[in-house]
Amino acid sequence: MKYLIILMMAFAAMFSPSQAAAAGHSDGDAKIDPKEIIFEHLGDAYGWEVPFDHHHRIPLPVIVYAHDGLHCFSSSHITGGEAYTDGGVEFKLAGADSPHKGKVVEIVDGKEVRPLDFSITKNVCALWISVVLVAGLMLWLAAFLRRHPFKAPRKGLGGVEVCVTFIYDGVVKAILGPKAPKFAPYLMTVFFFILAMNLLGLIVVFPGGANLTGNIAVTLVLSVLTFLVTNIFANKHYWKEIFWPDVPLWLKFPLPIMPAIEIFGMFTKPAALTVRLFANIMGGHMIVLVLTLLIFIFSAFSPAAGGATTVVSVGFSIFMLLIDVLVSFIQAYVFTMLSTIFISLAQEEHHEEHKKGEGEGKEIAERIKDALV
Repeated sequence: MKYLIILMMAFAAMFSPSQAAAAGHSDGDAKIDPKEIIFEHLGDAYGWEVPFDHHHRIPLPVIVYAHDGLHCFSSSHITGGEAYTDGGVEFKLAGADSPHKGKVVEIVDGKEVRPLDFSITKNVCALWISVVLVAGLMLWLAAFLRRHPFKAPRKGLGGVEVCVTFIYDGVVKAILGPKAPKFAPYLMTVFFFILAMNLLGLIVVFPGGANLTGNIAVTLVLSVLTFLVTNIFANKHYWKEIFWPDVPLWLKFPLPIMPAIEIFGMFTKPAALTVRLFANIMGGHMIVLVLTLLIFIFSAFSPAAGGATTVVSVGFSIFMLLIDVLVSFIQAYVFTMLSTIFISLAQEEHHEEHKKGEGEGKEIAERIKDALV
């Protein structure tokens, strides 16, 4: 995101309010559209924003399958709004009045047609960067521990090891017990992958700035993966509790009331994972953008109001960015913990529940006995 870029522009406006006001008059009645700016910064794009230059972007490859076959060209040919002809086919970015707004379209008989789009957009590129970053850190840590099995790493690599130990011992192993090694590779990958995406989204310049976990498509895919791991490796007792739970017969036959509720619950769990991660990350980014845009909104009324608002907005924006760093860790932890709990519920055996119930019953009986004595 370009929070710091917008803040720098706001400082410039504050230090030269007369020039900003003059520029505003020279542009006529042009107004700031907060909604458009927010969605532009939070959405995907065919290029990466250049710091301190809102009108230029780092081009990314556009790969589309049009009516005559596959086409590949640089996004720099179309990001300015102009049309580009490749192999006799005309392409352009759809305008604001088009149902395909912001997407690559081909012009066929004067009409905009949406081709199959396999382009390397900003979000796709950021996903690859996150994968490379997480894989590099893990391979680096593994190589260090192989060379120095009895020595703890220091500095940044030491922090990575602390996170690994904390998540594995405090979440995965604590919840799954002896089955932890089986699911630890997936759960540890999920934690560090989400954490990398969250933190990269808070960085202004390349390779940061992509709003990955604030994109519901990304969080949905992660939740679907947890759903698949949970149900593919589930045991017989889990499926028995889904289709024939231990409840009175009239609750499951002839009307399958409880099985229907259990099946519905299977899908609400990944839905909750999806919305929780998406809403928290998107909300944090949006708050910073709104606080920053207040500077320009108040500057439109008077330079003095814009200058006073700048001080308050910058302070709160910096505070929110620091909070977002904490939220990045918390959301990665919560997603991993809930995924671990869902997997553990699908691994629980019936006799384990029975023993657990007996243990709790004995503990309660002993407490009552001690209280009476």
